[in-house]
Amino acid sequence: MQHFRHLDADTRERVFFMQPEDIETSDGNSLVATALGATLYIPATRPDLTATVNKRTDEGVRSIVIDLEDAVADHDLEEALANTVRTLNELSGSRSLVFVRARTAEHIRSICASLDHGAAGLAGFVVPKFTAARGAEFLDEIVAASHAHGTRLFAMPVLESPEVVHRETRDSELVAIRELLGRYREIVLAVRIGATDMCGTFGIRRDRDLTIYDVRVVADVISAIVNHLGRYDGSGFVITGPVWEYFADHERMFRPLLRQTPFVDQEAVRFRQQLVSSDLDALLREVALDRANGIQGKTVIHPSHVPAVHALSAVTHEEYHDALDILSSDQGGVQASGYRNKMNELGPHRNWAKQTVLRSKAFGVTNEGITFVDLLTALAQR
Repeated sequence: MQHFRHLDADTRERVFFMQPEDIETSDGNSLVATALGATLYIPATRPDLTATVNKRTDEGVRSIVIDLEDAVADHDLEEALANTVRTLNELSGSRSLVFVRARTAEHIRSICASLDHGAAGLAGFVVPKFTAARGAEFLDEIVAASHAHGTRLFAMPVLESPEVVHRETRDSELVAIRELLGRYREIVLAVRIGATDMCGTFGIRRDRDLTIYDVRVVADVISAIVNHLGRYDGSGFVITGPVWEYFADHERMFRPLLRQTPFVDQEAVRFRQQLVSSDLDALLREVALDRANGIQGKTVIHPSHVPAVHALSAVTHEEYHDALDILSSDQGGVQASGYRNKMNELGPHRNWAKQTVLRSKAFGVTNEGITFVDLLTALAQR
């Protein structure tokens, strides 16, 4: 998969100092997981499921989940399973990674047994409500399916269960999950956060004027997940951001979260107004907070959210050169940024620099003076 390939060549040349690379699933789990970007969930009950996956792929989505769990009513489950198998059999050679969110381990077995052409159209499975007690049976089925089809199918556990949410069981559960995932490290692509279920534990539904980090009981859980599972010492995993639930207009209670200056500078004031009226300013804010909290990519439920996530995923010219400067020496110390606006500490900032270079491979590096506004505008005009 390669990000932004749906943009025309002239636009890519204008925007990018370094083009995104073509990422293969054999390129290492950290790089592939970083390259997931905005992972779009699509209900398995859609009658035009194959056409929808192909359409979203053409629009720049590179990570898609066919959802058999919360998006499917119980009485529609059998048809949804059949629809999923039909779609996977038709998707061989897709330019996006296609996963299935399965309700049970048995569903993983039955889906894989029903594939006509091996697992060519399937990248792996998303495991909902993952716990240390129940997770191994899902992971074992994914390993068995990988062996049966002669390929490696990925697993993406979703942390959203009461065992993780409740404070009295959280740390012990996360320690057990860390140990379990460590035993299956080869197939674990990323750890996903299920904030909607977490909110549901407390009867909360956050308003679109707020980010998930404003919901303190959930923000505490996210912090603990990153602490236990997002360590950059070889024991951690890529952790993806929770879903942004909104995509419709409403009367605003609070001021917009987007400054006007970047849009004025790029003569995109009207475009800023469109983002605010579609509530995408709060999404952009949440993506920025995800990154600040050690989280990469995001679950999305509407295709209009994908460009916003991907525009903020591209590495800026300044970030990239700071990262190269930091990685150019292993002696430690401090030096001024080439942009003359900050100090780069070669020791503490080293892991950040490694992650930034990894992200640059997946999403490219923008030209000097190019901002997320330029890239988001180009994606919106596509």
